[in-house]
Amino acid sequence: MGAPRYSSGCVGVLAAWVCAACQDPSVARADRPAPEPVAAAAAQPAPVVDAVRFRNVRVFDGTHGALSAPSDVLVRGNKIERISPAASEGAQLGERTIDGAGRTLMPGLIDAHWHAMMAAVPMQVVLTGDLGYLNVLAAREAADTLQRGFTTVRDLGGPVFGLKQAIDEGLVPGPRIYPSGAMITITGGHGDFRRLDELPRTPMTPLSHAEQIGGSAIADGPDEVRRRVREQLMRGASQVKLTAGGGVASPHSPLDVTTFTEAELRAAVEAAASWGTYVTVHAYTPASIQRAIAAGVKCIEHGHLMDAETAQLMKAKGIWLSIQPFLDDEDTAQFSPGSDNRKKQLEVISGTDRAYALARKYGLKTVFGTDVLFSKQLADRQGAQLAKLRRWYTPADLLITATGTAGELLRLSGPRDPYPGKLGVVEEGALADLILVDGDPLTDPELLATPDASFLVIMKDGKIYKDRVAGRE
Repeated sequence: MGAPRYSSGCVGVLAAWVCAACQDPSVARADRPAPEPVAAAAAQPAPVVDAVRFRNVRVFDGTHGALSAPSDVLVRGNKIERISPAASEGAQLGERTIDGAGRTLMPGLIDAHWHAMMAAVPMQVVLTGDLGYLNVLAAREAADTLQRGFTTVRDLGGPVFGLKQAIDEGLVPGPRIYPSGAMITITGGHGDFRRLDELPRTPMTPLSHAEQIGGSAIADGPDEVRRRVREQLMRGASQVKLTAGGGVASPHSPLDVTTFTEAELRAAVEAAASWGTYVTVHAYTPASIQRAIAAGVKCIEHGHLMDAETAQLMKAKGIWLSIQPFLDDEDTAQFSPGSDNRKKQLEVISGTDRAYALARKYGLKTVFGTDVLFSKQLADRQGAQLAKLRRWYTPADLLITATGTAGELLRLSGPRDPYPGKLGVVEEGALADLILVDGDPLTDPELLATPDASFLVIMKDGKIYKDRVAGRE
């Protein structure tokens, strides 16, 4: 490609800008005429908008299974200021009005098990690629995540702190991120992606690529576990994730293996508690779940192979379950048929129906997550995965798992919560993460699977990131 071309007008403006930047404006130059005064703009300035009023909406509040009567919802700044009967208040100066025309206003969705740096990126890029490139891909996906209506994600492993900062500073659009940082594992555990020829590790052995970029952290022994947990908290983790059992995607991690010892898990729990937050663990089997609970872990990720005894223990101890609707369908076809990964995946899938049944039978505190990895196609189906829950839940209950109940889980981060305030609900004083839906998701949860068409307005933190309402005031 040749040098970029500019119009003569652009060149003149650029030259004037450079000259103005280089000289002291208080010193006159005899060889340069004084600049012409800039003419005032003919158009009137846009009115300052410090509030948004959603008028004539039916509210799904994130906690109850029915829509409200026609209502107006006033957002000021980044919070919901007032909810009132429709048209009971006139529009005020400085308000922008969005006519809901009887449509549904609901909380922004929450994915409680997401990997912002890895969801839509091929595995090889994550394991060997440049971190800068990975951040660019992840930023693009973060914008898409927000456009799917997921205004908050709980990130369960990955070097996400830079992306979170860029989103929070408004440099790129994306969801709120509750980061865990590197997922902490043991030698040979889920998250250890080293090749066999990289063993044994010695004090002089360099860290693997996944460890260098902050995707995972290998820790053996309570002291090393404690150190790795503290490193994630130092970086800004809102909660910490350990892999307490085998996993599907890792090359040397059988599902039946129970990884950390109870002493190692307890070291992590104590380190997190010292920072006012909690530990969650990747675990499928009864043995790995029960050992984690004995060590003081507060949340289980997955749990697909649990039994009734384990479910009863979780209920008795008040343990959270963050589970995903893994089924043998188009959303779980990323591994080659007959491969070890695929065999492990099918074993997990075989327990999905029973795990959801046990969660419902014993009334476990359950939240929705997707755990999408290494596939843009699957990431784009994030809302479709939520709609799958109709297999086990009413439409209202499935929505609640991804809104109000998920918001309760986020508050377990205590003082490490990066976004103090209520999320997942539409109520006065809550943070203003809202979706205007063209339809009623309480009767048609498939609306969640088609966000491009179904979600007319998406608001996060009081700012509108999508607006397709025609004829707005």
